[in-house]
Amino acid sequence: MEFSSHMPAALDEARAAAARGEVPVGAVLTDAAGRVLSRAGNRTRELADPTAHAEILAIRDACRAIGSERLPGARLWVTLEPCPMCAAAISAARIEVLYYGADDPRMGGVRHGARVFDHPQCHHRPQIFDGLAAAEARDLLLAFFRERR
Repeated sequence: MEFSSHMPAALDEARAAAARGEVPVGAVLTDAAGRVLSRAGNRTRELADPTAHAEILAIRDACRAIGSERLPGARLWVTLEPCPMCAAAISAARIEVLYYGADDPRMGGVRHGARVFDHPQCHHRPQIFDGLAAAEARDLLLAFFRERR
């Protein structure tokens, strides 16, 4: 099977989130064969829901679509390092591979901060690849916050 990145689609979701006034983070979930199960961008403001991060919404949609609370073999593409809440959801859903773009030294939960997957209590640890389209993802975030200050 040939590797195909879904980060461009995740970046599209991040741009759509920014256009809605949401923090520009996007996510795409695929099955092991690379078929898209779901895609989402942040909607915390729109839904008045602090858990409506792109990753959570994509996981919820994919689980609903396949009728299971677990997504074994799935791959998650997200533009920003997941926060601790999203990292815990990734573990709970048994996502096999996590690809992410920009690091989040302030709120990250994978390589920074809580480092959820490093805890002995973590039930499942995905394979992690970081830095994919990191500059573009970071630039989207910086532009979004610059416009609001």
